[in-house]
Amino acid sequence: MEISKVFFAKMNNRRTVRTFSEEPISIKILKNAIKTANTSPSGANKQPWHFVLVKNSDLKKKIRIAAEKEERNFYNGKASDEWLKDLEPFGTDENKPFLETAPYLIVVFEEKYKLLPSGEKAKNYYTKESVGLACGMLLTALHNVGIATLTHTPSPMNFLTEILDRPKNETPFLIVVAGYPMVGTKVPNIKRKKLNEILTVI
Repeated sequence: MEISKVFFAKMNNRRTVRTFSEEPISIKILKNAIKTANTSPSGANKQPWHFVLVKNSDLKKKIRIAAEKEERNFYNGKASDEWLKDLEPFGTDENKPFLETAPYLIVVFEEKYKLLPSGEKAKNYYTKESVGLACGMLLTALHNVGIATLTHTPSPMNFLTEILDRPKNETPFLIVVAGYPMVGTKVPNIKRKKLNEILTVI
């Protein structure tokens, strides 16, 4: 009982940040977090995910330029008025400097099917559900060691396949921005739903 309360208290302090320090992170810590994500359940144990750790500044710049192009389309016509209003408390816009300033981007790819050495395709199952579970484990593992994150999903994200030279059987799923918060970082004052709003016991 006490262990579960302590763990909840720790995870309840997890917050998304949008201003990152350039302070480096040990790649060993990130690799351990990805190893933790790899323990996630998956359809038929196919583990249909691939993680690309991006540290190279030139690649991060290319990703930022491409992502901001899609974000401009989003904020200037693609998003509904209701959606934009819901985003107002977070102060977001098409500018995404964190894609360059954070020491690492973890780009998660969904392996839609497996490519065998022969060139034939092998099925993967419940790929979106499986990769989503792995991403949750990844965020938890990073928070556990004090690394802040931001999940970023510009739409579409096909540019990531080209920039990171990934094979045709993989689809970009999520960018996880990882680093330590910049000194003075502020986060929106949000509230989480109460237990009785999200849980039914029958």
